[in-house]
Amino acid sequence: MRRIRLGHSAVEITELSFGAAAIGNLFTEVDPGQAAAAVDAAWDEGVRYFDTAPHYGLGLSERRLGEALRHRPRDEYTVSTKAGRLLDSLSPEESAAQHGLSAGFAVPHTHRRRWDFSADGIRRSVEESLVRLGLDRVDIVYLHDPDEHGEAAFREGYPALEKLRAQGMVGAIGAGMNQTAMLTRFLRETDVDAVLCAGRFTLLDRSALDALLPEAAARGRSVVVGGVFNSGLLADPRPGATYDYAEAPAALLDRALRIRAVAEGHGVPLRAAALHYPLRHPAVAGVLVGTRSPEEVRDAAARLRTPVPDALWDDLRSEGLL
Repeated sequence: MRRIRLGHSAVEITELSFGAAAIGNLFTEVDPGQAAAAVDAAWDEGVRYFDTAPHYGLGLSERRLGEALRHRPRDEYTVSTKAGRLLDSLSPEESAAQHGLSAGFAVPHTHRRRWDFSADGIRRSVEESLVRLGLDRVDIVYLHDPDEHGEAAFREGYPALEKLRAQGMVGAIGAGMNQTAMLTRFLRETDVDAVLCAGRFTLLDRSALDALLPEAAARGRSVVVGGVFNSGLLADPRPGATYDYAEAPAALLDRALRIRAVAEGHGVPLRAAALHYPLRHPAVAGVLVGTRSPEEVRDAAARLRTPVPDALWDDLRSEGLL
């Protein structure tokens, strides 16, 4: 699988990456054996970039990913994690009083997530992630969803990442968000190597083309694109399908169905078109796909290997869909 260097750093990623939120029990529990098998399947398919975060399952994703990669040659894979949410332990009484999902994850309420983009908070977050991952360095660290904490992230969080990069604890740094405006600001005002942009450069939402991607290209920085299926609609467009984690509006469902019809007219599954589309931009280094089973991993890899003719994009444009 093709490898791409992130910005001006020495860190390389594969064009398809393993998003490890799901193996942190996103929405539903994942058996430990299935989680390990999903990572193994990704490795067998040539995936060498794995993304996680403390937020995912209160550290469960990091622990499972670290364990699954432990016997692999360290120099052959790239791991990214995130900083900005610290995990503070709850007392047994506090834990027992919590019910349901923990911020969307089916895990025991053993910790409380606390926003912290201070310099000390960022360093503590990275150090604790290294323990959970069982690593002595992490290849990439993204500031995680600093939407409501922008000034703290720029004033303290980002400089803290710069220091960690200079010390060799971190190979590359950036920010990961579901919006484009602040990510564009990171590209303009800091020396980030890459940004992770979820859901904003897809067949249904191309807002990253307005400023983010041109800025990245002009500065020689990289963009990793997540959420290429917009949480489900571009994977399986049907009534009740989700778009950005809510039921898709009728107009968007109709648009997705029309895109699927054009793609299938060229013998290309919609999921393949959705995966290939972001990779056409020169600033995009790779696409990140969240998977929870070996079957989902193998499907994503197979869709990425599916040839997509230029005529498909031409037809989408002529239909007013691209």
